[in-house]
Amino acid sequence: MSRLTILEKSSMQRTSPRWLCIPATQKKSDGKNLEEDQSQNQSEQKAELTTADKTLMEEKSKLEDQLKEMNDKYIRALADTENLRQRSQKLIEEAKLYGIQAFCKDLLEVADVLEKATASVPKEEIRDENPHLKNLYEGLVMTEGQIQKVFRKHGVLKLNPLGAKFDPYEHEALFHTPVEGKEPGTIALVTKVGYKLHERTLRPALVGVVKEA
Repeated sequence: MSRLTILEKSSMQRTSPRWLCIPATQKKSDGKNLEEDQSQNQSEQKAELTTADKTLMEEKSKLEDQLKEMNDKYIRALADTENLRQRSQKLIEEAKLYGIQAFCKDLLEVADVLEKATASVPKEEIRDENPHLKNLYEGLVMTEGQIQKVFRKHGVLKLNPLGAKFDPYEHEALFHTPVEGKEPGTIALVTKVGYKLHERTLRPALVGVVKEA
């Protein structure tokens, strides 16, 4: 074997490890690039998911706000409807109670005339020897009693507050005078009776009120 051949073999033996290392380095490089690509893809997917999640959260927030707004409107509508129902019910009840108020006021004058008529008949003249006057008086008393019965049936009550405490909602003071033995602020005289329809004063009683001496 020649010297040249030996050198060539020796040269090939020295360079072959470097050639053997090239595929391993390439594999490492390829593996690293693959991992980087996978990591980049995952990052992009996460970014896409994050954007989608953000969009969904915004839509959810909008829908929740709309739902809250609609719920508030619904509750307000229910409250307004209930208030309207209560007001309507109150108006209906008041119409039932006080719908006859004007009619009752007109009848008060009739009751006053009957009361004056019976009061004007002298009691000493009401006897069997005077049957016409007696019958007339008894008829007036019966008529007055009947009209008061009708009044009570429909919630109309007579106010005759003699000796009671003065109430400006039910009484009208015509004068004030000191009266011995009477408490100031009480009613000493009733010149005209009053009437109430349920809790509403139809006509105040005309009275004289006791004042301090």
